[in-house]
Amino acid sequence: MQRRSRGINTGLILLLSQIFHVGITNIPPVTLATLVLNIWFFLNPLKPLFESCLSVEKCYQQKDWQRLLLSPFHHADDWHLYFNMASMLWKGINLERRLGSRWFAYVIVTFSLLTGVVYLFLEFALAEFMDEPGFRRNCAVGFSGVLFALKVLNNHYCPGGFANILGFPVPNRFACWAELVAIHFISPGTSFAGHLAGILVGLMYTHGPLKKIMKKCAGIFSFNMHYYGHQDHFNSSGTSPPSPPPYGFHLSAEEEMRRQRLRRFDHQ
Repeated sequence: MQRRSRGINTGLILLLSQIFHVGITNIPPVTLATLVLNIWFFLNPLKPLFESCLSVEKCYQQKDWQRLLLSPFHHADDWHLYFNMASMLWKGINLERRLGSRWFAYVIVTFSLLTGVVYLFLEFALAEFMDEPGFRRNCAVGFSGVLFALKVLNNHYCPGGFANILGFPVPNRFACWAELVAIHFISPGTSFAGHLAGILVGLMYTHGPLKKIMKKCAGIFSFNMHYYGHQDHFNSSGTSPPSPPPYGFHLSAEEEMRRQRLRRFDHQ
């Protein structure tokens, strides 16, 4: 598979304009670093997409484990990058201010790796139970699995309200599942297993043992992580930082679904 041809990257231009509209100083450091990292790898990919995407065949059977690190931070095209990073911008601002930068960085790293592991498990299980070896060759790339996990966290901390899914109001606690199904039917070429893996990782954190395990590991390795949970963060003057303003880039479900074009790469 060849890397997409270079032209006018409209999605990248829109993303940069969105970032500058929000204001770099208004973006917490880990969120900003995640955006920069994804943009950097889009402009300077370490490997072509077919060598960085994640599949059971390439990663597990051929022992190419570096794909677990590469796949979340490589994108198929500029629009894929734009919609993922615009979503990351909003979720990162909310969650990093709630969790603290150190813990949020820990969450991003853990979710990036664990989402890939769960994705491999799901594809392997489908291949075995359905006796369909093609699932082992399904190759996914992009940050959307991590975004689904972060969406679960954000909905967990803000349980009230509704999300607009194809014009229908859906309670936030069910929004991830509704979007998972809707995106699959609207864009059948997307990685259903990759999105599901993100939701499962998010649930492992909010309702399972993952958060406790992460805290224990942080203590063992003396990461000096400070997890604040639901507490507010205060600056040196004793006042809490202002809530993020409505920057005007919160994506509806329909808008997010438009990004689903080259999300999965199948190698026969």
